[in-house]
Amino acid sequence: MIIKDIVSFLGYSLEIAGVAIIIVGAATAVARFSYRHVISSGGRHYFEFRETMGRAMLIGLDFLVAGDIIRTVVIDHTLDSVLGLGVVVVIRTILAFTIHLELEGHWPWQSTRPADKEPRG
Repeated sequence: MIIKDIVSFLGYSLEIAGVAIIIVGAATAVARFSYRHVISSGGRHYFEFRETMGRAMLIGLDFLVAGDIIRTVVIDHTLDSVLGLGVVVVIRTILAFTIHLELEGHWPWQSTRPADKEPRG
């Protein structure tokens, strides 16, 4: 029973870390954007803001998924909890892919942006 308690604690700890990463990343992005926007206005600050927010969300989602997996597999491995985990993982994976697409301009399995493959000029 003590092992389940430890693993449950570790799973919740990973989820708390994921939430903390998202919150700290958002606060950092807002602070950097506000500071840089006051010093000089320009469109690139918005894109830096989005990149900082997106990266924090991607890392936070990874921690959240890891915590869910640990708790479901070790602690509560009923059919309902596994199906619930599957739905959560699918939703978070879709979010991660779309955030990656927003940040990088291409899907994770593509080596470069599709527009970069087209000849210019």
